[in-house]
Amino acid sequence: MEQLDLTGSIFGILSVMIFLGAYALVVMEETTHMRKSKPVMLAAGLIWMLIGIAYARHGLSDLAHEKATHIVEEYGELFLFLLVAITYVNTLEERRVFDALRAKLIGMGLSYRKLFWLTGIIAFFLSGILDNLTTALVMGTVVVAVGRAAPKFVMIGCISIVVAANAGGAFTPFGDITTLMVWQKGVIEFFEFFDLFLPSLVNWLVPAAIMSFAIPNEMPARTEDNARMKPGGAMVIVLFGLTIGSAISFKNFLHLPPAMGMMLGLGYLQIYSYFLTRNGRRQHNTELVLDSFKQFERVEWDTLLFFFGIIFAVGGLGVLGYLDMLSVALYDGLGATAANTILGIMSAVVDNIPLMFAVLTMEPDMSHGQWLLITLTCGVGGSLLSIGSAAGVALMGQARGHYSFSGHLKWSWAIALGYFAAIGVHLLLNAHLFEVAVRPH
Repeated sequence: MEQLDLTGSIFGILSVMIFLGAYALVVMEETTHMRKSKPVMLAAGLIWMLIGIAYARHGLSDLAHEKATHIVEEYGELFLFLLVAITYVNTLEERRVFDALRAKLIGMGLSYRKLFWLTGIIAFFLSGILDNLTTALVMGTVVVAVGRAAPKFVMIGCISIVVAANAGGAFTPFGDITTLMVWQKGVIEFFEFFDLFLPSLVNWLVPAAIMSFAIPNEMPARTEDNARMKPGGAMVIVLFGLTIGSAISFKNFLHLPPAMGMMLGLGYLQIYSYFLTRNGRRQHNTELVLDSFKQFERVEWDTLLFFFGIIFAVGGLGVLGYLDMLSVALYDGLGATAANTILGIMSAVVDNIPLMFAVLTMEPDMSHGQWLLITLTCGVGGSLLSIGSAAGVALMGQARGHYSFSGHLKWSWAIALGYFAAIGVHLLLNAHLFEVAVRPH
């Protein structure tokens, strides 16, 4: 798709200034208390207004419309997919599924060291099904609840959970927003993500093995937690699994957007909630009542609107020509492996979503192995700092006083060893995938 090069124009320069200003406000969210979606939504609108004016002056308004419509389509698919996934997670929480899991783990009577490994393993695998943010919060509650008398265990346990959740999210399309974007773009097929399983596992295992030596090999005080699932919780888990299966089937076998499969899965939940609620009212059992529309109300709209602003703002910079410039500087100047490694490290400071969307928009001429590499590095690079991923930021808020930026930073060297070890394992195990160039569909 042709486009104007507006990188040296007043429209381009103003757009970059607007984007940088908005992103600075995102970074300062904790200080300003302005929700992160607000500045990026404003920036996206202003950038596209400038694009519209610039293209109209060249008589290319239809082309600007076509480019905007393409981004609307990309965001629409992502929005619907996430809307359903978040609704299911909210419903699982309402049915107290996560509370029951926490109670089960707390009641097992394991030592701190065994709990450290168990919570990390569960976080790694659970993240691939739910997402890294939800997984970190669920497992973080376990670590904090068990380790009240052992602050060192809580700190290191939280670090392990953040690294494990980010690593586990990197080898499935559902584990992270960036992997979902890559899958929906058609760069990597569903089962091809599993080529990243061992590199992702190494990414967590290396720092976990190092940190485990600092965990006291003692028994925590026995605590009682009798939380149990509400009726229907097990069925919601089954329906969530069927929903994921529907999304995969729509994409792989019907060649339709996976978001349509997710919306079908939302239908499963809506119909089930109707019958469950009907039975509850008949039996005068309030625990059976499940209002699925209330779970929509609990959707984190700030996050979904933040994605809108970021995708349209970065997409707008691409239309202006800046992403082509960045692609030449990084991928042509440094080579794909170095560029993908650097972008992963950058994701510890800059959110991985705009970075991944920028790469997908740039469409650099890379092999299948390199596309897997950027998926891996953008997924796990945020673990280097506690502020580098949604999982880390959320857990800092939940475990305030136990898990902090400075505490995480003390172990960043071990996490960095895991990061480079994961890249090395990928380059070694998947060497055959680095031969043929692949472009997004």
